[in-house]
Amino acid sequence: MNSKSEKTFLGHPIGLFVLFFTEMWERFSYYGMRGLLKLYMVNYLFVASRQIVQGGAERAAGDPSSVVGWEFIRNLISSDPGTSIGAYASVIYGWYTGLVYLTPLLGGYIADKYWGQRKSVFFGGILMAIGQFILISDNFFFLGLFLLIIGNGAFKPNISTQVGNLYPQGDPRRDGAFTIFYMGINLGAFLCNLVCGTLAATVGWGYGFGAAGVGMISGLIIYAWGQKYLAFDNITVTKNEIKSGEKPAKQPLDADEKKRVLALIALCMLNIVFWAVYEQQGNTMQTWADEKTIWPVILGFQVPATWFQSFNPFFIFALAPLFDMLWRWQAKRNKEPTSVGKMAMGCILLGLSFIVMVAGVNSIGDGKGSWFWPVFCVLILTVGELYLSPIGLSLVTKVSPIRIVSTMMGMWFLSSFLGNILSGYVGILYEEKILSTSGFFWFLTVLGVVTGLAMWAFSKPLKKAMGVKEQGATG
Repeated sequence: MNSKSEKTFLGHPIGLFVLFFTEMWERFSYYGMRGLLKLYMVNYLFVASRQIVQGGAERAAGDPSSVVGWEFIRNLISSDPGTSIGAYASVIYGWYTGLVYLTPLLGGYIADKYWGQRKSVFFGGILMAIGQFILISDNFFFLGLFLLIIGNGAFKPNISTQVGNLYPQGDPRRDGAFTIFYMGINLGAFLCNLVCGTLAATVGWGYGFGAAGVGMISGLIIYAWGQKYLAFDNITVTKNEIKSGEKPAKQPLDADEKKRVLALIALCMLNIVFWAVYEQQGNTMQTWADEKTIWPVILGFQVPATWFQSFNPFFIFALAPLFDMLWRWQAKRNKEPTSVGKMAMGCILLGLSFIVMVAGVNSIGDGKGSWFWPVFCVLILTVGELYLSPIGLSLVTKVSPIRIVSTMMGMWFLSSFLGNILSGYVGILYEEKILSTSGFFWFLTVLGVVTGLAMWAFSKPLKKAMGVKEQGATG
């Protein structure tokens, strides 16, 4: 293990739990803001009659033209005066959530070549905190988004890479470590909407964004405290090896490494559609949760629609340990699917989850209905996510050549970039009623299932190209 300390907790290095809580607070920040984003644009920022608090009846006059850059962005998206605010918001949502997954490609490259993982994480976290606080001001909305995009690019690939660095090659704890790490991501994503969404619904939108900024600062404090428990940066290890004469300063990829890199790229391309469908959760599904769902009143408190965003991370946190046990049980019996096989299953389950929404549309009609429909859809969707996302993160660290692992982690997030961009344009089909509501959810079902089947068809050649031997795995 390339670490300064061999101390363990629950069988894992202490550094895993430092990264767990750092990422938990960063995701608290990111998802707290993302949970508000679509409704903030539609109900407050870009309309002349604004909701003072999220979901509230009291309104105030607004001036969208006071938002710096709004006219330019609006004309980029569409010059048609008939385009709905919902359609504009869907595209902006897609581009924002997409770009936060594009910049990690650059952030990973800079970390591998110049800064190292630690410096990159600090730089990214500081920019993201500044961006969250800027969002409190209506006028500089797009500047806040820009800083969040750049900061996430430096932070995201390098925090994930450090998880893999805690374990030597072939360590059987690695998949479990990423599952634990993924639980940290989703603990933050669960808590943030209860805090940020509630503040936005009770005292105002800006308080929700401010709470997200405080979350980011909390993560940086934990990361600074836990430095001694983390593995050395890859760039530090490489420089030390060069000084000791163990390897040359420049070492091009050999034929086997190039084959593995190409296989990872192919897998990333297949993931694009998964993320395009998955991200409807914060886009059109959040609109459904706001406009078509009757949320309960608990002890006199009206549950805000933004709490919908907490169900997915709650289910992940609850189900991840169960699936970890299932895969261990399957591995002992030589029946565990391969990593690519799991990812194919995840895509299929994602698509099938939207059949629940088709049933919900038929049940509700033109009115509002039970929160059972979107929540049960998210439950099935979450199972699909568990089969794909943490498994993919682990696979990247196992397959990538060590000296470009942050760059390859950025490549993994590139599929999320393209998928999120696509999700914004897919959302227009819902917002502009190009498809009927049930037709839209059937469309998502087909996209998910067909992509999963394609991934399954390519699972054996991809596995062969990657050269990963997975004990107890079947094709």
